[in-house]
Amino acid sequence: MAFCPNCGSPAEGRFCEKCGASLAPGATPPGSVPLGAVPASSPSLAAPGLTDNVAGALCYLAGLITGILFLVLAPYNQNRTIRFHAFQSIFLHLGWIILWIVVTMITLPLSAVPILGVMISISLHFALWIGGVIIWLYMMYKTYNGEKIVLPFVGPIAEKQAGA
Repeated sequence: MAFCPNCGSPAEGRFCEKCGASLAPGATPPGSVPLGAVPASSPSLAAPGLTDNVAGALCYLAGLITGILFLVLAPYNQNRTIRFHAFQSIFLHLGWIILWIVVTMITLPLSAVPILGVMISISLHFALWIGGVIIWLYMMYKTYNGEKIVLPFVGPIAEKQAGA
């Protein structure tokens, strides 16, 4: 009985019934890949779609929107790493919104003071905005590089939700 030079399964005839490889004497030996072919076990080309680090970084791109999107899309909502980043992105964005509302409520009475109150209000809102942008960019950068950063307060909640 002949064996397929590509997959090693028993084969009869001119082609393997399992993988379709040629059984001719000039066929490629086991373990080699014909010229121009991509091996099926290649991790970057085996399955279409985004890699974990790219999908995780994209979870942070638009906060709530992309976080929810990656929790709904079929191949990504089953990956614990991507689910973690999606939940952390959602919770981070919600926390940022809540903090913005709190700072606005605190500085609203200060804006009645002509110069000093307005300057304090603007400074606090600007500091909150800059801090949020820095955290947002940092999380996208670290996630893209394959590092898992667990933020205080929202990180443990995201881990629990993602099942990680």
